[in-house]
Amino acid sequence: MKRLLLLAMMCVCMSFVFAQKKGDKVIKVTSSEIRWWGYKVVKTQETSHSGTVKLKSGKFNFDKTVLIDGEFIIDMRSLMAGDVSEEDQIKLTNDLKSTNFFEVKKFPTAKFHLTKILPLANGTYNSTVYGDFTLKGVRKTISFPANVYITQFTVIIESAKFSLNRRDFKVFYQSSLKDYFIKNEMDIQFKISTEKLDNENRVPVKKK
Repeated sequence: MKRLLLLAMMCVCMSFVFAQKKGDKVIKVTSSEIRWWGYKVVKTQETSHSGTVKLKSGKFNFDKTVLIDGEFIIDMRSLMAGDVSEEDQIKLTNDLKSTNFFEVKKFPTAKFHLTKILPLANGTYNSTVYGDFTLKGVRKTISFPANVYITQFTVIIESAKFSLNRRDFKVFYQSSLKDYFIKNEMDIQFKISTEKLDNENRVPVKKK
């Protein structure tokens, strides 16, 4: 009987520990902007493309007032080219969504799991953000510089423009010849916040 009681008490304690690690407060992202850039081998303005993709959902997990981690789901179906004419925009966007690149029908979302934020002694950015990025079913640990502002349960993250190797995530043109003319690096830059941002001052907008 004593053994059963001891086992029950251990299970309760373990459940409490796991619950604490998950965090006791969840704060949702309310404002976001994600931009991307892709390049051909001869990297010029004329051979580069850029566009946007939307955040489907995002949240930060807190244990009391300490940020534990964050999880962000990207809607790959919202991928859009934005630097070409309307006719070319439709063509390029459809090509990016097809099996040639991101296969959005098969992989409709990408995911970033923020695991830690460390201070960065840099004049431009104050932190290095670490996490696991999953695209087309492939997960890789990544890091990038960013300006991070945390005040109680308000979180603002503004990343630098950072590069990912598209081949690490199986993003490549099915035609090997065409793929040869595309650079492996693709650049990403984003802003996310738990408050509506004042774009000019980059601080939360005060609630009226």
